[in-house]
Amino acid sequence: MTGNNDILVKVCGITSQRDADICLEQGVDLIGFIFHPDSPRSMTPAAVKAIHTGDLMRVGVFVNQTREEVVRILREADLHLAQLHGDQDESFCHYVGKRRVMRAFWPERYSSLNEFLDDAGRYASCARFFLFDSGAGGGGHGKRISCSCTVGDQGQKTWFLAGGLGPDTLADALEDCRPCGVDLNSGVESAPGVKDRDKLAACMKIINSGRYF
Repeated sequence: MTGNNDILVKVCGITSQRDADICLEQGVDLIGFIFHPDSPRSMTPAAVKAIHTGDLMRVGVFVNQTREEVVRILREADLHLAQLHGDQDESFCHYVGKRRVMRAFWPERYSSLNEFLDDAGRYASCARFFLFDSGAGGGGHGKRISCSCTVGDQGQKTWFLAGGLGPDTLADALEDCRPCGVDLNSGVESAPGVKDRDKLAACMKIINSGRYF
């Protein structure tokens, strides 16, 4: 990996056209919208559909919805992917469709790396991407994941690293974890749901520099 052509960049928690425009300007690859009422960044399908995102891949983040609700919101909000950020099983993923699933995992909840890899492996045939987050569940913890818990160079699946990533932590995380992609949220905000152009630009500069490996 030598630059942004190799690392996918997802910016999650988008709540406005302004922030979507910042993502387009900075050259990110995926843009995320949260459908979880407890989140300060929660959105409705209609509000998301109204946000124009050019050629960016549009991702919806789902926690407690039924599989029927997820498929409906994908359609109504004009989304490409469902980031399943709860305990959805393989049948749930198959129902949504492999090409439309980004399955989240929390490696730190497992007692060993092998236990985590075994569990993740069950989803290899029903998910397009994996996302590895910090903590033991949920999201928005604002802290970095322990990279000893991730798959590293094993290349089991195209996977994104999430949790506490921003201008001050990103370079070390890229060097330590060697992810296929990164998921940025609170680390590139000036307030919950308000993206900071300078912070995102700083992250993109780090990624594009290719100097972290």
